[in-house]
Amino acid sequence: MEDGKIIDEAMRRIPLLAGLGVGDVTAERLGGLTNRNYLLGTPRGKFVLRIPGEGTGEYISRRNEAHAARITSDIGVNAPLIFFDETDGVQLAGFVEGALTMNSERFKDLGSVRRSAAALRKVHESGRLFLNRFDLFLMIDEYLGILEKKSAPLPDGYRDVKREAESVRRALAMRALPLVPCHCDPLAENFLDTGQAVHVIDWEYAGNNDPMWDLGDVSVEAAFGPDQDDVLLEAYFGGRVHAADRGRMVLYKAMCDLLWTLWGIIQHVNQNPADDFWAYAVNRFERCKKLMGSADFGGHIQAVIDG
Repeated sequence: MEDGKIIDEAMRRIPLLAGLGVGDVTAERLGGLTNRNYLLGTPRGKFVLRIPGEGTGEYISRRNEAHAARITSDIGVNAPLIFFDETDGVQLAGFVEGALTMNSERFKDLGSVRRSAAALRKVHESGRLFLNRFDLFLMIDEYLGILEKKSAPLPDGYRDVKREAESVRRALAMRALPLVPCHCDPLAENFLDTGQAVHVIDWEYAGNNDPMWDLGDVSVEAAFGPDQDDVLLEAYFGGRVHAADRGRMVLYKAMCDLLWTLWGIIQHVNQNPADDFWAYAVNRFERCKKLMGSADFGGHIQAVIDG
């Protein structure tokens, strides 16, 4: 279906845009790995329209996403949410003026790292729980089940590394933190920095989770180095960082790659054309193995156990 038809059909469902036709708006296609995103210029303002990708309903609850998106819009972290159809995930949000879409290069600005830590902490401390739990190890099993039904291949050694990750599971369970609302998929491109504050968008995978997951995952997604990790943690905690908290972040850096390896294979078998998702999955798996095999990984496990 052509972009114009997609936009026109979506606009008919959105009260704010009712009565406007494709000729009344300008549309610019934005990036996105699984969804179609458009920047719309209209007589009623600038908006971002999100059309969910085919097959995403297989592993994303739009009801859960809508709840998280509304809460984070209310507290001023998400872009302003204007419309969300829980039946399929069509969404309209306000455009954040003056914001840069972040990437690994832009995150070399440590001010952006600090503002991102503040945005994540604001969500974590909001006290407004989401509808669902983001359970890392349960999701790994669920994704493996999806892939088994599709007779999909796994990278060599995946199940061996999953067994090795049991030591991580045990350590995290021994010192479980209270669950808080988390983004859970903090790609660099999901952060919009105005220079004064960071907005965090795309709450598809949001759920109640260990807050250190968000810090570990953004570190991986934005290719943070040691200095950026230090600034992220210090800004989040407001100063001194306990070894147990740093250890949790490092463990989740490995575990997010273990999980998103499987997500990449799902995209591969679903023939998502946005990227070479088999290469994406293999690269994530190799990074997971490298971190888990590093000399200090066991020390981080012990730091978490010691609490």
